[in-house]
Amino acid sequence: MNNVITLNSRPVGKPQLDNFKFVTEPMPVAGENEVLLKTLYVSVDPYLRGRMNDSKSYVPPFQLHEPIQSGIIAEVIESRHTGFAKGDFVSGSLAWKEFQVSTGKGLSKVDAEAAPLSAYLGAIGMTGLTAYLGLTEIGQPKAGETLVISGAAGAVGSIVGQIGKILGLRVVGIAGTDEKTALLKDRFGFDEAINYKTTSDMKEAIAAACPDGVDIYFDNVGGDISDAVMANLNRFARVPVCGAISLYNTTAAQMGPRLQPILVTRSVLMRGFIVSEFAAKSQEAITQLSSWLKEDKLKYTETIVEGFNNIPGAFMDLFEGKNEGKMVVKI
Repeated sequence: MNNVITLNSRPVGKPQLDNFKFVTEPMPVAGENEVLLKTLYVSVDPYLRGRMNDSKSYVPPFQLHEPIQSGIIAEVIESRHTGFAKGDFVSGSLAWKEFQVSTGKGLSKVDAEAAPLSAYLGAIGMTGLTAYLGLTEIGQPKAGETLVISGAAGAVGSIVGQIGKILGLRVVGIAGTDEKTALLKDRFGFDEAINYKTTSDMKEAIAAACPDGVDIYFDNVGGDISDAVMANLNRFARVPVCGAISLYNTTAAQMGPRLQPILVTRSVLMRGFIVSEFAAKSQEAITQLSSWLKEDKLKYTETIVEGFNNIPGAFMDLFEGKNEGKMVVKI
């Protein structure tokens, strides 16, 4: 039998274990022009929380009692498809199943010799693309400018900061523990790092860390932290909005500072984005990220949880900040 994880109910507030259901189904068999895949690594990401709501978004919501999907690295264990051979490793948006069949649509081969397989879910996968393209296309960085990143010790944020340093920026990261702020400075080369949980006045702390103001704010969290950063923006600042994890589990409308005066008086560009919007530049980004990785200019960290049954728990841990870098489940 094959193990599968489905969406049992839609979360209200933070996801709970009973929102997921473990079911079994007959072992799948590859048909003509299909491959049989064995799941090796599963990516859990904050954006999946939005797909658990029955609401309009940039992708359709997950359906109740159907398998959840995310980025997965899998091994081809049987192939009846001319484009794939037994033993190939592939990445794609796939179901939370231990085994599944695919027509090959949406699958990309990955090279286990070039990089660890899990890296294709992180630094040279969607995470890296999001960081690179969000910063370069919307942030439009110029050497000497100041970049602030919220959720800086997470998968995307830690890559954004390193790219910023490579491009000659002053980089300030915001994270939630002293261990994470130390990681940002010691491993990833950030100039400054702020622990928002032990800082009483974030607006003043950001001003102190950014004496020349903030030129680019890469926003991963929204909420009070973003309000404090926005108050420190320079004229013509750019704000790529990648996520708002602090708000994903709220059950009531949130009130905050009205941003229009800041946007208008300082001529600020604030733009939300989905990485697929820049698909035409994805290969360029992968090439550059891979080159930096080989040159040891780009480092990454992972929080790896083992076991298929631990996928929901790893996902829920994202909202408690229990990950450093990319959260991945190894099957």
